[in-house]
Amino acid sequence: MIRICSTEDVPKGTAIQADVDGTEVAVVHAEDGNFYAVRDECSHAAVALSEGEVDGCSLECWLHGSRFDLRTGEPTGLPATEPVPVYPVEIRDGDIYLSLTPSNGVSAP
Repeated sequence: MIRICSTEDVPKGTAIQADVDGTEVAVVHAEDGNFYAVRDECSHAAVALSEGEVDGCSLECWLHGSRFDLRTGEPTGLPATEPVPVYPVEIRDGDIYLSLTPSNGVSAP
């Protein structure tokens, strides 16, 4: 597990971008209070998901409105049809850690 930042760096309902060993990751503090991490690139158009809107447990791409479930990486709104990698997150002593081994079996392009 790799330390990313403090939980205080990601207010509820927001996402930040983190470069983890060359992989761009969107770290999200969802409205359910949990933290999630997904590849910071929409599977439809190569733009940063971290710049999109957090809605419940989903992240919406700002460019075309594709939505992704933060728990599974599955698209829940078109035009995206391919899932994004989801990375396991652990909170330890107020810090966010993640693993770059996708928990949903989807590999980064």
